[in-house]
Amino acid sequence: MRIIAVDAMGGDNAPSAVVNGCLEALTTRKDLAIRLCGPTESLTTLLQEQTYDTDRLSIVEAPDSISNHESPTMAIRRKTASSMVVAMMQLKNGEAQAAVSAGSTGAWLAGGIFKVGRIKGIDRPALAPALPTMAGTPCLLLDCGANMDCKPDYLRQFAVMGSAYMRGVLRVSNPKVGLLNVGAEEEKGNELVKAASPLLREQPGIDFSGNVEARDALSGQVQVLVADGFAGNVLLKSTEGAVGFLFAQLKSAMTSSFLTKLGALLLKPKLREMKHKLDYQEYGGAVLLGIDGVMIKAHGSSSAHAFARAILQAADCVDAGIVDSIKAALAQTPAKA
Repeated sequence: MRIIAVDAMGGDNAPSAVVNGCLEALTTRKDLAIRLCGPTESLTTLLQEQTYDTDRLSIVEAPDSISNHESPTMAIRRKTASSMVVAMMQLKNGEAQAAVSAGSTGAWLAGGIFKVGRIKGIDRPALAPALPTMAGTPCLLLDCGANMDCKPDYLRQFAVMGSAYMRGVLRVSNPKVGLLNVGAEEEKGNELVKAASPLLREQPGIDFSGNVEARDALSGQVQVLVADGFAGNVLLKSTEGAVGFLFAQLKSAMTSSFLTKLGALLLKPKLREMKHKLDYQEYGGAVLLGIDGVMIKAHGSSSAHAFARAILQAADCVDAGIVDSIKAALAQTPAKA
């Protein structure tokens, strides 16, 4: 049985979307158990009219919560009875095998470092979302915002962790690794990427393909895209914005006249397929790689379905033994290249 600790009060749509997401995940996987961390009275009220297996869904009392407006480090240290910290401690103490939250990204990262702890040999954990690509296989972007200022060795570690994730969780036998840059030529880029490139090329166990421009991030030419948190976050947010703009323009064009509406009706199956492929809700959350435990950061505005996908992603990471895989990959090279 895979046991997942869930922060019931994190996210814009908590706790109702979180609770419904948990129920959906339990229906999808019968070998899953969830520890829902939050105020018992409120959660019991939400669950009282639902039908579910009480042996697989339990409530862990956590009367407090952490908002996005609080100092992440101070909130983690002071609010030990918050739903987020309680979920983390379930993981830390071995009562759960993974933890999921849609709450404050900064607090989730701080808690991962100070409460759960880093894997030995990892200097900085990385937030890694999966991006859709034209090739069909997602591309793992890391980092997407946990580390705004990086050293070359951090990027090497990101490549090792990303490759381990793609092999273990998404079953890509030999993932190609790219380094996000302003040009594909080796001499392009700032001092960080120029210094990181030879480290990636020399790193055992990864297949480094060189520099990748932002416009090629979704082409599918690489399955792991390494970047510092600033550049990675700009790429991620730009992609989300572009996809939102595309769908808004399509909707406007296809509802502008009777003929376009008729054409949209004929294209509806393919449009639905495209939306499914580009919808972030289908990809779960961003996995926090480098922490000595499985931690998934769901999107802050996650719907119930998106949260369910994040829980299932956490279970997949446990199944794949992703933490042990990263430790094994790191053992192939010194902690400091």
